Amino acid sequence: MTEIRTPRLLLRLWTDDDLVPLSEIHADPEVMRWIGDGSTLGLDETAEAIERWEEEWDEEGFGLFAVELLGSGELIGAVGLSVLEDLPDARADVQISWLLGRQYWGQGYASEAAHATLEFALQDRGLDRVVAVSRLGDTASENVIRKLDMVRERETTDPRHGHAVEIHGIDLTEYEG
Repeated sequence: MTEIRTPRLLLRLWTDDDLVPLSEIHADPEVMRWIGDGSTLGLDETAEAIERWEEEWDEEGFGLFAVELLGSGELIGAVGLSVLEDLPDARADVQISWLLGRQYWGQGYASEAAHATLEFALQDRGLDRVVAVSRLGDTASENVIRKLDMVRERETTDPRHGHAVEIHGIDLTEYEG
């Protein structure tokens, strides 16, 4: 299954029409503040990101979904699964992550999409465990992580960017949605 409907959202694969709206989200410094080194991304970098996500779908059978509002069809961001590669002691973990345009914050969309993604991980992909990584101080992501019933496992340093992050995990065999 590569399309998931929730009460308000459609999680789907990427189309060419998603490039410009996603690049507008990536261009917002407030949205990007907690991601990577905090730098905004331009159109070319956004195209490269979508290409990487599509490759992961092909290689792993999962990746980041485009997230759109059911009522309007408007792209509001991305949510999904990826193989966590760059953190110590987490090389084989599958990570859940999300990114929404600022105008969609505080409305429960990230939690709704993330819950659907965890169900996808368990039911459709048969994963046993998923982690989430958040930078210290990113209270919005920490709120979503808490709503997913993920447990803080450890703190480490992101070797690429040098900032402290927390790794949270959930055993999907015990996940109840």
